[in-house]
Parts: sequence; structure tokens; C-alpha cells
Amino acid sequence: GLLHDTVEDSIISIDDLRHDFGDEVAKLVNGVTKLEEIGKLSQMGRRELQDKEAESLRKMFLAMVDDVRVVLIKLADRLHNMRTLGALPPERQRRFARETLEIYAPLANRLGIWRMKWELEDLGFRHLAPSKYKEIAALIDERRADRERYIARIVEILQRKLREEGIKAEVTGRPKHIYSIYKKMERKGLPFEKIYDVRGVRIIVDTVKDCYAALGIVHSLWRPIPGEFDDFIATPKDNMYQSLHTSVVTDDGKTLEVQIRTQDMHRTAELGIAAHWRYKEGAKRDPVFEAKIAWLRSLMEWRQEVTDAQEFVNALKSDVFQDRVYTFTPKGDIVDLPVGSTPIDFAYHIHTEIGPKDVEQQQVVLARRARPGKEGKTPVPMEG
Repeated sequence: GLLHDTVEDSIISIDDLRHDFGDEVAKLVNGVTKLEEIGKLSQMGRRELQDKEAESLRKMFLAMVDDVRVVLIKLADRLHNMRTLGALPPERQRRFARETLEIYAPLANRLGIWRMKWELEDLGFRHLAPSKYKEIAALIDERRADRERYIARIVEILQRKLREEGIKAEVTGRPKHIYSIYKKMERKGLPFEKIYDVRGVRIIVDTVKDCYAALGIVHSLWRPIPGEFDDFIATPKDNMYQSLHTSVVTDDGKTLEVQIRTQDMHRTAELGIAAHWRYKEGAKRDPVFEAKIAWLRSLMEWRQEVTDAQEFVNALKSDVFQDRVYTFTPKGDIVDLPVGSTPIDFAYHIHTEIGPKDVEQQQVVLARRARPGKEGKTPVPMEG
């Protein structure tokens, strides 16, 4: 990390680094140096930007296939840049901010590094839309003392009830992220007062069983809000994120969002793929890590088939920066597909030799789009 800008900002070469620090360090610095092209995109015209953006994103993700640490270093570098952005002229601040929101924050999200994602988003939003940022920040600060007293009371109630039920738990208030509140207001067309996660708590327990027991306690204390429950433990996000999310109305009529997870889930939620990193030599293979970066390997295969940079980035952005849809096999396995996928896409994902297809045992049109959570059934040819 300390050497990441050495080649870019000095006369020291990759060979010099290799001689002094070894092949692995030199390879990482070389990978980060190649990604510096992304930082130069904002200096170009819009038409040229599109072509250069496509090519640079291609290089970035191909670098990830080779060694994810290259991109972890680059993300940390971008976060440092955003923290010190005030020294740049306003126009360059906006360019950096836009690039951060469009590329780096979604990338941190895809890799499951939520701690970095939140900060990148808030910093980018602050510089790109300062008036809107200040407006929401002021709304959050307006009744901070009242909200903190409210959260302290909720935490005390939960801790007492969990203790009575024999569940060891850590209960804390959850930090508020301005950009996520803004996006939710925009997406749902709701005023600030109607956003459920303005007030939130997090419950961290030891086991998955305790997660569901804690959920039952929360719902026994307060009325759950219909349509505001998500089980990311049974159906994890493809960036490894797992938690139970629920929103409730407490006794005084206020809405409250509650997240429930284990210690391991919390570590992964904070650090993402970095929490599962293993060095290539002498380390035990981590099957979770291997499964979660399988999509990176597929990018290398796409690259062999796609010669046009813009075509590559269109496919890439669809996979990395857009929503996903999750369906289930008859065995209960989760299949991750892009939004808009059809039953035939699901079938091909299971097996390339396709027979008749049905969803929930009823014949459907193959072009009909899949809905999240539906069970798809596809006959798989038996071998032998």
C-alpha cells in the first residue's frame, strides 16, 4: 500500500521495486499503476471518455482476475483521495466525485466492503451535490439528541429482553449514511420523515439460530411493517452480505429498522472480500472466497470473445453495477441472474442440455422474465 504510487510519481521502476521488495510487491504495484488510467478519465472529452472508460474498466477487472489485492489497494487509494479532495478546484472535485459514485463505490459494494462503500458514497455525494447533502445532513442533525435518547431506550429494551431469553448479543445504534437515505427518498418518492432506516439498531449474536430467535423477540415487542423484511441469511447477496433486515413500528409510533447478524456475518459485511482473502501460497483454500470470486474468472472468458471495449463494459456494468435476481433450484441452491432473466436463462445456468421447462410445475413462456424468489425446475440429464 505504501508503495502504490511509487512508479507513477517517481523515477523508480518496477524492476527497482522487484529487486528491493520481491516479485509479489512489484506485481501489485504494477497492477495499481495500470489502473491509474481511470483517474485520468475525467480530463477527457465526453465521447473520448466513453471509449477510454470502457478500456480502463476492462483493464481494471482483468487485473482483479489476476489478484484482487490490486483493486483493494486502488479502492483504499481512492478513499484517501476523496478524504482530501478539498484541496482540488471545484470542477475536479465534481469529476472525482462522479467517478467515485459511478465506479468505485459500486465496486466496493460488489466486493462486499460496506464500510468503504458507505464512506465513498457519502464523500462523493457531498462533493457532487453539496446543497442536497447539507439538506439531508441538517435533517439528520436537527433532532440528534432526541434520536440518540430514543435509540438508547430501544437498545436497553432489546438488551434486557435478549438477556431474559438467554441470548448473548451486542446491540448498538446503527450509523446513518446520507447518500443511502437520499437514494431511498428518490427511489421510493418518500419524504425524509418516512424513511425507516433513519432510526436503526443492529443486533450481533453468536449463531444463526440466535439470529432468528432475536428476530422473533423484535417482532414480539413491536409491530413489523409489511413488505419491509429481508432474509439475507437464507438468500445471501452475491457480495457475501448476510443479515436479517426488518422494520417495525415501536410503541410511540416511530419507525425503526433492525439488522440482525452473527459476528462472522458482521466481519464480512464490514470487510467483504478482504475478510476472506487468502495468500496464494501456504494458505488454506477458502471455499466461500473461491465461490464469491468465480464471476471474476468468467470475465477472463468474456474477454476472449469480446473485442470491442464498449461492448465489454456494457456487459460488465450490467453484471457489477445493476441489481440481480435470485431464483432457486429444486435442491434449494441459489442461482444469481441479472434482472430481466427468463426461465431459459435459468435453465442454461443449470445445464446446457435443456428439456421442457416449467416454473413451479406449470408450463410458462420461455421469454417471461423471472421474478425474485421463484423456484425454477429444469430436468437435468442423468450421466451414464
